[in-house]
Amino acid sequence: MNTSSHSPPIVLVFAASDPTSGAGVQADLMALTSLGCHPLTALTAITVQDTLGVESVHPVAAELLERQARLLLEDMQVAAFKIGVLGSVENVLAVAEIVSDYPDVPLIFDPVLASGRGDELSGEHIISAMREMLLPQTTLLTPNAPEARRLAESDEDEEEPSIEVCARRLIDMGAQYVLITGTHENTPEVVNTLYGPAGVIRSDRWERLPGSYHGSGCTLASAIAGCIAGGASIDDAVHDAQDYTWQTLANGFRPGMGQFIPDRFFWARDAYDEANDPPKTKTDGD
Repeated sequence: MNTSSHSPPIVLVFAASDPTSGAGVQADLMALTSLGCHPLTALTAITVQDTLGVESVHPVAAELLERQARLLLEDMQVAAFKIGVLGSVENVLAVAEIVSDYPDVPLIFDPVLASGRGDELSGEHIISAMREMLLPQTTLLTPNAPEARRLAESDEDEEEPSIEVCARRLIDMGAQYVLITGTHENTPEVVNTLYGPAGVIRSDRWERLPGSYHGSGCTLASAIAGCIAGGASIDDAVHDAQDYTWQTLANGFRPGMGQFIPDRFFWARDAYDEANDPPKTKTDGD
């Protein structure tokens, strides 16, 4: 029986493995599956880390990365690409070449430059390659504020550029849209702002939750990719993905000694709890 007409939207993820499943390709898999997509993966690197931080990053050879992706793309039609940690300049170039063959497929790029603890994940050579090779192909870029400032490439003598200036520069470099998240900013609420060629498209404020979370950026970018793959506009996808991500954080848990991990299946646990609640009995007053 041909079941292709019932296939969920397919998203190809280029990302590194995170053994904690807090971030990286494991987080992408869970977020996309939770939102009804079927994720494919092309592994870019293997990391050694726990919830306290990253010990080391081991990039996959660019040739092996390309073989993973090319074989999948010859076999299945994808509705979106999602890019996370790439691990090496060679991998940046390989992914840029692959996605260039599919210009009509939306590309959501989460430029993970450091871990939540501050461990370096992308050096200056990788960042430079991202600017030149990937930003011109990016549908939506999702940096946090520090990542936006590093990617925007300010002069040494220049004062720290504003978020608005960074967004304009990143769009001038080729990104169609830029969503800059405010998790690292010193504000009472988290303010996430979506920019397009004409300026601000939307700005959303979210309650700042206590604690430090591992994988919030991966979750948000994957959720946006999933929403776009399902047919949502950029505006709607950004809004719905933010709402989903905030819920995963509000329901987060701390399995180790370090950061909290978002619960990407909070809705399933809520449904399970409801289904397994003891039946309510009538009282005399009913």
